Amino acid sequence: MSLTLSPPFRAEHLGSLLRTKELLDARDSKSTGRDQEQHVKEVEDKSIKEIVDIQLEAGFHGVTDGEYRRNLFWGTFFDGLDGFEEVPFDREILRTYMPNVGALLQAGYVPGGSLLCTSKIKHSRSTHVDEFNFLKNHLASKNLPINEIKLTIPSPASYHQRYKDGKAYAPGVYDSDQEYFADLAKVFQEELKVLYDAGLRNVQIDDPTLSYFCSKEMLKGWEEDSSNKRTANELFESYITFYNDCFSNVPSDMHIGIHICRGNFTDSRLVSEGGYDKIAVRLFQDLNVNTFYLEYDTERAGGFEPLKHLPKNKNLILGVVSTKTTQLEDVEELKGRVLAAAKVIAEGSDQTVEEALKRLGVSPQCGFASHSHENRLTRDQMVAKLKLVRKVADELWPAES
Repeated sequence: MSLTLSPPFRAEHLGSLLRTKELLDARDSKSTGRDQEQHVKEVEDKSIKEIVDIQLEAGFHGVTDGEYRRNLFWGTFFDGLDGFEEVPFDREILRTYMPNVGALLQAGYVPGGSLLCTSKIKHSRSTHVDEFNFLKNHLASKNLPINEIKLTIPSPASYHQRYKDGKAYAPGVYDSDQEYFADLAKVFQEELKVLYDAGLRNVQIDDPTLSYFCSKEMLKGWEEDSSNKRTANELFESYITFYNDCFSNVPSDMHIGIHICRGNFTDSRLVSEGGYDKIAVRLFQDLNVNTFYLEYDTERAGGFEPLKHLPKNKNLILGVVSTKTTQLEDVEELKGRVLAAAKVIAEGSDQTVEEALKRLGVSPQCGFASHSHENRLTRDQMVAKLKLVRKVADELWPAES
């Protein structure tokens, strides 16, 4: 896979956008049957067209459907695979010190079931291609090219990291994580091919799981868990190999980005914190993606020093605008942060700041609605944040605006 693409767009958002009350009400309706399903789809279609218009009016490219067909940011990808099914919730097989699991339990949310691998994993259908095709047809009606579209898909490790050693799959299904990873990598390869053949050229992997390796609390929990047969660093390194296998057949003209953040839980609460220092070298140098979308809106993401490890042939979108607060950040302060990051990158890669800036863009630190019923921002405040991102980009890269 070619890693020499420049960032597709200087101002980006990261997939999920606030849903309308009409859409939430339609989803929350207790009505059932075909008529209700059709009603929900019609509201989804209408809402997606509206949110695309909002993105375009705000000066955004790389538009998404706001993830309006999903209740959660990871959608139904794993549910749509052969081999995964919902089983009764069992706290005993979970690493409860993983930030995502811990946040749910601390909030008092105990699900009725958990998705678990119960048989060999196979790709029988894509649950994303219809999302893309609707966007493709809508943009075509506006005479806009399909390379304006960005689609988000979940982390390959979504249903592995949370489970204790050997518990991510039912007994007898796989003999090792390596076998599990190999089949799951084939599934991602097939999904990406389906999307590529449909015309998609810009994919964003949403992956909060990698940031958990930056969390002191998680690492402490890992060390105290006697059931772990390897160190946390060894698991992280196995994920790099696993992910690269997932992306190994991607054509050179398909842009792969990975969004790494620390969570936007319900009501804008954080899930984890910790700088990138512990994972920066392997992450930036060995993970075969074109672009990193990194959270950098608050101190919980640490400083810019780890960015010195970013190679010359990879891009970075700095998530300096917060989706967790209603307050609009100061434009000059945001520009200063981007320039400070560019200076670190330039020094680490023996470039000028101007050369480093060519590999940078700006975005919010996370999506606006990782879960459908979030967050404390209003729709107008969300639009204001999007316009702020665009303004920062226009002032930093005026020749490209």
